Amino acid sequence: MSIERSQQELIDGCLKGDSRSQHAVYKMYYGKMKAVCLRYASSTDEAKDMVQDGFIKVFSSLEKFEGNGSLEGWIRRIMVNLSIDQYRKKRHHVDLDLENSKHLVEENAEEEDEQESEIYDFQPHHIVEAMQQLTPVYRTVFNLYVFENFSHQEISEKLGISLGTSKSNYSKAKKNMKKILLKNKINEANES
Repeated sequence: MSIERSQQELIDGCLKGDSRSQHAVYKMYYGKMKAVCLRYASSTDEAKDMVQDGFIKVFSSLEKFEGNGSLEGWIRRIMVNLSIDQYRKKRHHVDLDLENSKHLVEENAEEEDEQESEIYDFQPHHIVEAMQQLTPVYRTVFNLYVFENFSHQEISEKLGISLGTSKSNYSKAKKNMKKILLKNKINEANES
């Protein structure tokens, strides 16, 4: 049985409400979709909730999948859109988060310049942990730009922010990521 054929059979089963087919699709894509959601979430638990909500949406709207791309890509788009929707819901809290986090970029600038010349080997889990420490707006803009290949224009339209704000948030997100990664690496070295 070919992969395309078995995938179509799973889709057909899901459309008929077959729980075994739904479980198979869930199991097949859970790990990849959890990785997507981890980049947008502030914790592993939040990412798991996002994945659950995303698969509910997948199964309730599977009839809209036209097969013009991969099922995985379609599911991934749902997960990203769900993340954007969560950002929008939390948006009124984001302004407060931005005010509270401004010090991250500005403090210890001299120390950051000294550390910049050091090269560290960061594992993927280090990067995900650092991303989870970003404010929701920085994390969302960073993910959309870096991982989803959205332009700043597209990000500004999706999130309802100005083009300049998208660019500024991306720049600040990069600086904060670097600072968090270096701080965590130094703390890790000091603990060992």
